[in-house]
Amino acid sequence: MDYSFQWNWVGLQNYAQMLSDPIAGKVFNNTLLYVFSTLTFFNVGAALVISLITVHIPERVGQGYRALWLLPRITPSTVYALLWLWAVRQDPTALFNWILGFFGMEPVNWLHKHPWPIVILVNGFVGASFGMIIFTAALKSIPADYIRAARVDGASTFQIIRHIELPLIKWPLMFVTAYQTLSLLTSYEYILLVTNGGPGYYTTEVWALYSYHLAFAQYGGIVKFGYGAALATVLVILGLVLSIVYWRVFRLKELMIEPKIEV
Repeated sequence: MDYSFQWNWVGLQNYAQMLSDPIAGKVFNNTLLYVFSTLTFFNVGAALVISLITVHIPERVGQGYRALWLLPRITPSTVYALLWLWAVRQDPTALFNWILGFFGMEPVNWLHKHPWPIVILVNGFVGASFGMIIFTAALKSIPADYIRAARVDGASTFQIIRHIELPLIKWPLMFVTAYQTLSLLTSYEYILLVTNGGPGYYTTEVWALYSYHLAFAQYGGIVKFGYGAALATVLVILGLVLSIVYWRVFRLKELMIEPKIEV
């Protein structure tokens, strides 16, 4: 189907085309890099670190720091993207190059020289706030008696985190990991606004963005609704498979069983 909306049944032709599409392979690898890196360093990693730090410092300071991390999420997408484009431009007065100037380094065109770190940072600063909220709520729900007892036994803050807090927030960790993986698979908004899949030959193009470009953003070229829809369907199937894998690996069903009270 194209822009004329005339139905032309082609069977599995669109799916067969993916196997011979060189761009699809590159885009798939980009998607794996994007999801794994953003998930590890920000959506779970940074979110957990921020939560652990802010619950172990004075409450007012912790609240203020968490509020700062919420700003990217509540900022309109276009404004947020424009701020990043301002920060990483090649001009010596841009934020990143201004920092480099203190060390006597030359200005860098970050979007052309280091597009992937910028893409991961742009998405990560937004994604970390979701996990931060979940982890902070879970940590604050741990009974204070557990922490006091550990302090009395001489446990350090690191030992409390390792042996008490992390084991007790196992379920929120699993939930955020699974949810954010599926969310990142379909995420392309900020990549579209900051790099639009570039620079160059599909350098930062991810699967969801590739599907969007084929179906809606050819700008006078051939619109491929059918192929774009097939790509999106593969993404849905991949999400279902990952959901089942997480369900079995994390044994979520066992965690959801209601505890039995014996009298």
